[in-house]
Amino acid sequence: MTISGVIFDMDGLMLDTERLEIGLYARISGEMGWPTAESFLRSTLGISDAAAEFIYKAEYGPSYPFEEIWERVKEEETELGNREGLPLRPGLLTLLDKLGALKMPLAVATSTERDRAKWKLSRGGIPDRFAVLACGDEVLRGKPEPDIFLLAAERLGLDPASCVGFEDSPAGLAGLAKAGIRPVFVKDLAEPPPEVRAQVWREYDDLAGAVELFG
Repeated sequence: MTISGVIFDMDGLMLDTERLEIGLYARISGEMGWPTAESFLRSTLGISDAAAEFIYKAEYGPSYPFEEIWERVKEEETELGNREGLPLRPGLLTLLDKLGALKMPLAVATSTERDRAKWKLSRGGIPDRFAVLACGDEVLRGKPEPDIFLLAAERLGLDPASCVGFEDSPAGLAGLAKAGIRPVFVKDLAEPPPEVRAQVWREYDDLAGAVELFG
């Protein structure tokens, strides 16, 4: 089997930002009088802001101030990221170094909008590791639909079937499978349901374990 390119999710997979954002969101929403369970927050990982807002308002009512809370979360995350940088997930640099030595074409496919994704990658110290970036504000349908992964493969100039994709969220894994890209699940905060796990091609506890895929 030949792998021609690799597509990475960003938050929760490469950058350890989802724990930070969930913690900030739970605190800020509580301060604003809208306590939001962390278990509920984890259930919406990997999807676009618009899709998350729809789900939150369906759960908590139409007056739920999702946009205001999320803007405050991003403001605090930005302050922290500019001051301290953003933490990387275990094993990321080991895998990126291996893929770099192989000159493997790499892409990022993230639900985050482009400007913020570029900032996050920069604050994580990895902006130059990837040939292309496909972002949530560049597709009509977000994860779990395949659009963002198909865009990433197209920008790499590769057949999706020749690529593998790394994801930590159920929504991302489902999107990879729909795109015809072999899904690799790297465990973090959310466990995929059985129907999604059945589509997973490989599974690892951290990114360093996936080095074996590349010889």
